Amino acid sequence: MLDKMNAIQPAISGDPAHSTNDITELDAVSLSRAIQARQVSCVETLDAFLGQVARLNPQVNALVALQPEEELRQQAQRLDAELALGTWRGPLHGFPQAPKDLMPAKGMVTTKGSPIFKGQVSNSDAVVFERMRQGGAVFIGRSNTPEFGLGGQTFNSVYGTTGNAFNPGKTAGGSSGGAAAAVALRMMPVADGSDMMGSLRTPAAFNNVFGMRTTPGCIPHGPTEEVFFQQFSVAGPMARNIPDLALLLSVQSGFDARLPLTYQHGNIDFTEPLQRDFKGSRIGWLGDLGGHLAMEPELKALCEQACKTFEAIGCQVEPVLPKFDFERLWRAWLTLRSFNVAGNNAALYRDATQRALLKPEAVWEIEHGLALSGSDVFNAAKDRSAWYQVLRSLFQTYDYLILPATQVLPFDAAMHWPVQVNGRIMDTYHRWMEVVVPATMAGLPALAVPAGFGATGLPAGLQILGPTQADWSVLQIGHAYDQASEYSRVRSPLLA
Repeated sequence: MLDKMNAIQPAISGDPAHSTNDITELDAVSLSRAIQARQVSCVETLDAFLGQVARLNPQVNALVALQPEEELRQQAQRLDAELALGTWRGPLHGFPQAPKDLMPAKGMVTTKGSPIFKGQVSNSDAVVFERMRQGGAVFIGRSNTPEFGLGGQTFNSVYGTTGNAFNPGKTAGGSSGGAAAAVALRMMPVADGSDMMGSLRTPAAFNNVFGMRTTPGCIPHGPTEEVFFQQFSVAGPMARNIPDLALLLSVQSGFDARLPLTYQHGNIDFTEPLQRDFKGSRIGWLGDLGGHLAMEPELKALCEQACKTFEAIGCQVEPVLPKFDFERLWRAWLTLRSFNVAGNNAALYRDATQRALLKPEAVWEIEHGLALSGSDVFNAAKDRSAWYQVLRSLFQTYDYLILPATQVLPFDAAMHWPVQVNGRIMDTYHRWMEVVVPATMAGLPALAVPAGFGATGLPAGLQILGPTQADWSVLQIGHAYDQASEYSRVRSPLLA
């Protein structure tokens, strides 16, 4: 990292009035070190990123509920004053951030993408936002998300649709679509997101950035009314490269007594060097699960081509098909997902006035969840456990498993969701995202990495899955993959 810092010094030294491009083009690790060394001020950093937001956000609508600039500048000035006195809060000191609009952020509107909560101001922070704020982040607004985070397309009736960083007429994915587009367009150096059904992985793939679904418990996600059963939704980082991803993860992760299933990392430091030799590592290629998944041929071909990068770093890649009934896995997922969604939102459904404001997909999930019996839920949990044991067995042979991050390339932003994929009708609003379910159901860390571009210039992505709690190892192979490929270096044409 020191070498990286030395390499960028000429771009930021000299005239104290650094240009927007100088600052927003820095990777997050280099920017953090420049701020700590007082080569770039927090005010300059804020102004640079606000300038980028003013220029590009109107094209993609990634960031919403933007805060008054004078208040933000006063925060940045206070952070500069702390540095002058020798106080550095950590790697996010002076970083403009926009917490995803699902969990509460103190003093900011938290709509969850729903008109029911339009204008509602939170009086407390989610733990992950609390850590980012205490670490010196300046919250400039919120990142856009679909209603209640449901669906892989970021649109809602409060703020509208978020466009893709490479083509605003296409979807940015979801539910962390605003975060992904903002990172890709240098409107933020890094961004937080969350993932239940690919909400970090899908938008990362669609916007040519990195998104990490962490092992449940790695990062506190809440607190919420229920802190024991929920093990699907996790918080996680998004970034333009793996060191930047690790930088944000170092702030987000760790035990919090308010969330008893979070865990300590021992001596693991997510800012340690990521370099590692992967010669001889064995990787299982899951592909489209033996034809079970409907998948666009172009997308599948791009991911198969990207697999060769792992061979270039010395890995052995071979196809493997887990011995499991994938329809059984999908049915179990539908049960457990709807059970969670209904548990969190049933009160809204039972109020006729509020129910009328819910989008159809939310109503479908809640009604499905309310119709479940206790036996339905327990049996689905047993199916989930059986799936975990199958993958645990595979990890006795393979070091990592890989498969596409999505089943389609980014589609028209006016479309709520693909009704068919490669000639197959999708029987639910999220069947086209089934490829992300294997990692979620097994509670595994899963990293979405860029995997090339289709004929029309739209990004594709891969998922790298590791054994449970092997988050650091997944980051290491993701870094080696990124260093060997050129995919992440391709910039959005909007940045020209």
